[in-house]
Amino acid sequence: MAGAIIENMSTKKLVIVGAILLFFQAFSFMVGGLIGPSPTTAIHYLATKCVDTVKTHHKGSKWFMPWGPDQCSKISDFDEAMAKRIEANNIVFAVHIPLPNREMSPWFQFMLVILQFDIAFKMQNQIEDGSLVTMDVGLAYRDSTLSEWTEMARSIEHRKLSCNFTATKTYKNEGHYYECDPLPFMEVGSVAHKYYLLNIRFPVKERKKVNIWNGEIEAIRLVSIHQNGGFTKVWFAMKTFLTPSVLIIMIWYWRRITQMTRPPVLLEKIIFALGISMTFTNIPVEWLSVGFNWTWMLLFSDIRQGIFYSMLLSFWIIFCGEHLMDQTERNRFSVYWKQVGPIVFGFFCLFIFDMCKRGVQLKNPFYSIWASDVWSELAMAFIIVAGICICLYFLFLCFMVFQVFRNISGKRSSLPAMTKALHEGLIFRFKFLMLVTLACAAMTVIFFIISQVNEGHWHWGGYMVQVNSAFFTGIYGMWNIYVFALIFLYAPSHKHYGDEKSSDMLRFLGYEDQSININDGPATCTSPIIMEWTL
Repeated sequence: MAGAIIENMSTKKLVIVGAILLFFQAFSFMVGGLIGPSPTTAIHYLATKCVDTVKTHHKGSKWFMPWGPDQCSKISDFDEAMAKRIEANNIVFAVHIPLPNREMSPWFQFMLVILQFDIAFKMQNQIEDGSLVTMDVGLAYRDSTLSEWTEMARSIEHRKLSCNFTATKTYKNEGHYYECDPLPFMEVGSVAHKYYLLNIRFPVKERKKVNIWNGEIEAIRLVSIHQNGGFTKVWFAMKTFLTPSVLIIMIWYWRRITQMTRPPVLLEKIIFALGISMTFTNIPVEWLSVGFNWTWMLLFSDIRQGIFYSMLLSFWIIFCGEHLMDQTERNRFSVYWKQVGPIVFGFFCLFIFDMCKRGVQLKNPFYSIWASDVWSELAMAFIIVAGICICLYFLFLCFMVFQVFRNISGKRSSLPAMTKALHEGLIFRFKFLMLVTLACAAMTVIFFIISQVNEGHWHWGGYMVQVNSAFFTGIYGMWNIYVFALIFLYAPSHKHYGDEKSSDMLRFLGYEDQSININDGPATCTSPIIMEWTL
């Protein structure tokens, strides 16, 4: 019988293959842990208070540098501004990214900026609940210290303050600072230039009640987060190595499937589809982002990741369902629409959420879905629901695996003693593969939840789950190794057995009612391996 490699390959060879795959899995963790640096770097900046002496804030044509030969006229605090009779509308907070004597690089991939206010408590100028800050913000870039600044983006943005004063509100405690939550400020999907400049104004318009929110800003602190260049290179190298590995074995697999005289069954099709989605995720198009200013790469990466997630989760449902042996007519995708449909719908909702967030940022990097109360609550609820759903999915997958194991035990107990010994090895191989599948699913769920928590970390009290590079490279390597193993193990084998052994195996696997001619070479059947044991 021409079965799959998982049933026909000798135990010794399977152990060797498993050891090689385990080595590559350990190596993928070590690449991130020993070679790759931390995935991201956070750099703190303190905004410089510049004075717009020529009152160009309505024109937006002048850029204020906090240091260097063209540095602006500065003030140290607002007491100095009051002494010099400088109005609030003429004060510009300037931040140069990066720090002096440093350069940004396309290898940084993205730049996320978070805003933090230092607001002093004053008895006569207290912060009201729900105070709204209006900012006139501008972003410029240049690639040489001698060139002029080029405007990249400009916008009027609103952010809602969430501050708490822990001490007693008395004159004695004047000058102490409020504890304010960090605010999302800016996200750029490509770091194509060497230098960036931020100018932030707080226009005061008493008639329109703009920035009449009470409170005295003493300082503005920003945290710039970008991907480490060293980690980017390690990540790109992994993608470059894994892409041809999965692509070659996928082509080899489908070539063997098409050489069979029967049409491919559902499990074989879904394995091939999983290989396609893994290859699509692997293709290292990010190399081009180093030379081109592609601000849409973050959105494109999220779309690819979502397609792979939906394909992987759907595959596990079908993979377990095709081995339930519950006498249901399967081998049809329509049988699984109730399970696969919600998965596809869920990731479609994630796509809409991502488009609302990153899509707008392609035009306005200062836009944040967290700035609005309604959108912030919806986004937070969406993340929580997504985490709950993925946990429920894992529990459902565990239940399906339990059902498969229970049905296997029932079928095995009804086998004759002579055939039971023959198929013990096959049963063990299949059970082991199911346990590996469950472990891979558990790691995927953990990775998904941590990614979602990091996505909205400033709304979790400022705490962020720190993820080591080894976790990223290890999980990514695990997905590729798992897909590679499935394609290899479920590919049709070139081995053929004798008549008696083939007849027992066919009966055991449920091929009695299929059109099979054992004596005429390779068997042809319309059922996948170990799908339904009709005894």
